[in-house]
Amino acid sequence: MTPRTTPAANQPYQLPPPLFDARCKACWFVVGILLLVVASFWSLDLQWAQFFSWDAARSMGRFVGEFFPPDVSRAFLKKVAIGAWETLAMSVLGTLLAAVAGLALALPASRLHHADRGPARSPTRLLLNALRAIPELVWAALLLISAGLGPFAGTLALALHTTGVLGRLFAEAIENAPPGPGDALRAQGVPNGRVFLYATLPQVLPQLMSYTLYRWENNIRAAAVLGVVGAGGLGQLLAFHMGLFHMGKTATLIGAMLLMVAVVDAASHASRRVLTR
Repeated sequence: MTPRTTPAANQPYQLPPPLFDARCKACWFVVGILLLVVASFWSLDLQWAQFFSWDAARSMGRFVGEFFPPDVSRAFLKKVAIGAWETLAMSVLGTLLAAVAGLALALPASRLHHADRGPARSPTRLLLNALRAIPELVWAALLLISAGLGPFAGTLALALHTTGVLGRLFAEAIENAPPGPGDALRAQGVPNGRVFLYATLPQVLPQLMSYTLYRWENNIRAAAVLGVVGAGGLGQLLAFHMGLFHMGKTATLIGAMLLMVAVVDAASHASRRVLTR
């Protein structure tokens, strides 16, 4: 391609590359994704005309109108507050347990330095993949058999799934840490355990805390839903009252969920900004 010059500055510049190039692997990848999207829409029986019909809109409006007015009686608000506290406690405890277990599993799941062969890396990562491959709802349904109904099963379900997520993220952060400080300590004969504590961990700790806080945001939402299978909290109240078509109480519970998630998101976002400064 012949460079062209601008009339003002008389400096050469090149024309932008073509939008699609047969030698561009990313272009073919995007084309493949678009074909999959089109095939997905083609294979699904999506009733768009029925969804946007006047009858559907009228039925939806009547259904939404049943949510008003919300139930704000003192007795019910007390139940909502207890359920919100259970949901918050489930998310905090489940995330804390997952952070501890995830860090413990991240060490054998990562190479601490370039000469580390990591014999336990593959099996540990396979375990982490298995933990996060099972959704929280499935974990809760399985744990209800042994832990029984209530928030204990929900807490364990959050902890198990989040351990798989945080363990993988922690392992990647540890492997990508700058090797200079650790190599300097190893050259002085410092063992790997102290190298991790004094060189690697201080570098990756803000990133680990950011990951943990982000997962706490997600676990708040998950904990609010786990009650649908009997794991306590706001979700259990929501499943009970929605099943009985108590729409006023359902509206109050949904509002409490939205408020709690918004507060936790704001607190987590502020905490992450402080840690990453």
